[in-house]
Amino acid sequence: MAPLSSEKPLLAVLRGTRMDPPPVWLMRQAGRYLPEYRELRAKMGGFLDMAYDAEAAAEITMQPIRRFGFDGAILFSDILIVPHAIGQDLTFVAGEGPRLSPPLTDARLEDFTPTPHHLEAIYATVRAVKAQLDPSTTFLGFAGSPWTVATYMVAGHGTKDQHPARIMAYAEEDRFAQLIARIEEVTVDYLSGQIEAGVDAVQLFDSWAGSLSPAQFERWVIQPNARIVAALKARHPDTPVIGFPKGAGAKLVDYASRTGIDAVGIDETIDPVWANAALPAGMPVQGNLDPMALLAGGSALSEAVEAIRTAFADRPHIFNLGHGIDKTTPIAHVEDLLAQLRG
Repeated sequence: MAPLSSEKPLLAVLRGTRMDPPPVWLMRQAGRYLPEYRELRAKMGGFLDMAYDAEAAAEITMQPIRRFGFDGAILFSDILIVPHAIGQDLTFVAGEGPRLSPPLTDARLEDFTPTPHHLEAIYATVRAVKAQLDPSTTFLGFAGSPWTVATYMVAGHGTKDQHPARIMAYAEEDRFAQLIARIEEVTVDYLSGQIEAGVDAVQLFDSWAGSLSPAQFERWVIQPNARIVAALKARHPDTPVIGFPKGAGAKLVDYASRTGIDAVGIDETIDPVWANAALPAGMPVQGNLDPMALLAGGSALSEAVEAIRTAFADRPHIFNLGHGIDKTTPIAHVEDLLAQLRG
């Protein structure tokens, strides 16, 4: 399929076309730094009330597009929708984050009752956003990668060093492999459903990839993501897949080369000059502004933006953060970022 550079700049970059200025979107751009989001959340109540309400979730997805005109709209949802569909109970505790119960330290995967209807609510959101989105804006769906999702399923919540899942992966390898396989299966169907509902591309978030040794990274990050990408490409060969293995460090090169992804996201700890030299020639990259530079603003922001653009001057590049936008980021700093990128 030919690049749609005149219609969707971000999608064109994902297909290998270099654009100047680079298209831009920000991870977690639909969220707490926006006053309109905070106002809606105060009315709606909890996070899941919004995520499973197609009208509300579509509105949140569109808020940063209306305000800033980003080149990409990212679906408002959460990576833990998948374990919820697998059969764990999901709640969000104010000030503490998500909780999955029962955790797999205390329960067996085979005892869960699947609840796939939870995914249908997300597809309804995709359709609602698609009906509103300007044709020039690329619509991005997403899911968590199996390792990261598994860390929450095993412990029942986020953990500092992913200790419970790392122990299970070593001590109960067969059981852990069954869990990864189940997450893969649901994730392929989930992302395929998002594509069929209207997203243009999808991103796989492996937020805790950096906690693994090289051998474990190979087993629980590279191999599962490669299987997911292959399955998606079999169903949707023209839909680009972005892979984002946060904390991968030097293992980023193997990840980019061997998972079959179309573009790789890089976090703020990666030197963009090194990444440009080390990654496969011509592969689109996404990133990697430090969210703290955006929070600081001023000359720190300007210098960081210029360094990233210079590093990727000859490569297809999507400008983004190295992780999610901080909730205290001033609106004016995002406006300054866009003004610098777009002249």
